[in-house]
Amino acid sequence: MKKVEAIIRPEKLDEVRDALVEAGIVGMTVTEVRGFGRQRGHTAVYRGSEYTVVFLQKIKIEMIVDDSIVETVIEKIVGAASTGEIGDGKIFVTPVEEAVRIRTGEKSGAAL
Repeated sequence: MKKVEAIIRPEKLDEVRDALVEAGIVGMTVTEVRGFGRQRGHTAVYRGSEYTVVFLQKIKIEMIVDDSIVETVIEKIVGAASTGEIGDGKIFVTPVEEAVRIRTGEKSGAAL
């Protein structure tokens, strides 16, 4: 099993969710987050005053998937979230040793 975490633009959430559901993903956790990458934020003007926005609004999607579909999940996220511009986001994949469904006690793949 792998944990796939994707940091994406907020406006791309619906497209990414739809693409993942189409790929057979049955569950995910979505969190509103703020941060910055290489672009280090941007400047904006509000009522004539310029200010720097350091932490940009992003969406973090987390899901645990079987090893066999990790590449498909990555392709779906990239396809749905990409605008071709700086700030499209990142995907992180990490191994998961164990998963347990609290209600039934099922473990590993059965818990997903």
